[in-house]
Amino acid sequence: MSSPEAPSHPAGTWRIGRVAGVDLLARPSLLVMGVILVVLFAPRYEDQTQTSPYVVAAVFVVALYASILLHEIAHVLAARGFGMHVPSVTLHLLGGETAIEGESRTPWQELATAIVGPIVSLVIGIGANQAAGSIGPGVLHDVVWSIGWVNIVVAVFNMLPGLPLDGGRVFKAIVWQLTGREETGTRIAAWIGRAAAVALVLATILLVDFDRDGWTFDFIIAAIVAWFLWEGAGHALHQARNNARVNRLTVRALVEPGVAPADAPRLPVDISGAVLVRAMAARPAETYAVIERDGSVVGVLRAARVDEAWRNSR
Repeated sequence: MSSPEAPSHPAGTWRIGRVAGVDLLARPSLLVMGVILVVLFAPRYEDQTQTSPYVVAAVFVVALYASILLHEIAHVLAARGFGMHVPSVTLHLLGGETAIEGESRTPWQELATAIVGPIVSLVIGIGANQAAGSIGPGVLHDVVWSIGWVNIVVAVFNMLPGLPLDGGRVFKAIVWQLTGREETGTRIAAWIGRAAAVALVLATILLVDFDRDGWTFDFIIAAIVAWFLWEGAGHALHQARNNARVNRLTVRALVEPGVAPADAPRLPVDISGAVLVRAMAARPAETYAVIERDGSVVGVLRAARVDEAWRNSR
């Protein structure tokens, strides 16, 4: 009897290829936003092209998503440089998301991995604007200029100091460095992200001209972005709580007297938190031999006790 294989990518995504050695995934919302952007930008090109303005707008959207992909690949390369595993990049309604397995081990790693994306977007934006300056008036100029302008907006927006934005991760790294506590940085950056979501909705209500045609679309886009910020910040807060629980797990506090089986994996008595969890995941067992730095066995660690401590740490 055979069992169905686990899906090779998260539910609700399409695998459209591999880029830089990672799976490139797309959510259906990417197509929705692509259509919206084509409809919005096509009228701009109506008087400047002899072909369909919708074709020109589609070229712009494809180039824009290619720029977003380069932004995400920058995250991939930085994470790999620090030895992290990156299984996929997902393009969606509001841009892209790089899945990085494993937490940054230092504030510097967190900052470097986060900031490279906006830097790439800014470089693309400035480069495109300079290129547009050397192109004569016409549709090509407008397409290149639009790509530059949008990439600069993406870079600036992403550097806002709230999670889940890249700027939130940069701010988290700075707080982590100053306080020595990653959880503190995550919590502060996440609440800034939620405050930004609320501020965006309030600003839209106050600033949108409700007598102007198209205000409904502006409001919907603002609401979607606010929802993205709120949900992403909430996920970060949830992760911070889980990480805090993991960090309370220490071998020294959980070790028990006894003799482990001769083939039991060994664990150092002075490890804790994520290091402990990764060590147990690498060599699953019911019982571990706990050793001091000199190699002497000081007791046993039962996996069941670690699981119990995790449940009770809520």
